[in-house]
Amino acid sequence: MICIINYGGGNIRSVANLLTSLGCNYVITNKESELLNAERIIFPGQGHFGQSIEALKELNLDFTIHRAIEKRIPFLGICVGLQVLFENSEEAPNTRGLSLLKGNVLKYKKGKTPQIGWNQINTENNNSFLANDYFYFVNSYYVHPKDKSIISSTADYYGKFCSSIEKENLAAVQFHPEKSGKAGLQAIEKWLCT
Repeated sequence: MICIINYGGGNIRSVANLLTSLGCNYVITNKESELLNAERIIFPGQGHFGQSIEALKELNLDFTIHRAIEKRIPFLGICVGLQVLFENSEEAPNTRGLSLLKGNVLKYKKGKTPQIGWNQINTENNNSFLANDYFYFVNSYYVHPKDKSIISSTADYYGKFCSSIEKENLAAVQFHPEKSGKAGLQAIEKWLCT
């Protein structure tokens, strides 16, 4: 069973609709037992870094996510679901992230924020499920990993930035595959098969 994390935020319905269109069985949950027995986990994104972390802590999901990653359950983070995996963010300087990955989240210094619209990604050698295609972004912040080898794609918005990461069973994207039409559908379908 695929579990979509329900932490009171995110873009849950759009992700659920995408999985339905692919004929997948899924559950929307914040229950530890379901998440730790999932075949795959999706953390849907949309929201504020600090508020997302606080919501996760309130539900004890921060601990559950750590355990799920340790159990090597395939995990996909989307938008803020990518950002919370890191140590800290300029969006909420006093809030510690999940710290599953070393690095921080920075605000764009140029251009209009948030970046809204289609942007092409360029995949790196370690990419396993994304194509060099256009995906839909809505973000004012981007991740800056300490370990550059985990970057699986980049995009450009007044300079190159990390648009996705992959490390073992952990994958996450800055864009919204669930809002990216055919490219997003193909990406999720391929991730489900990796």
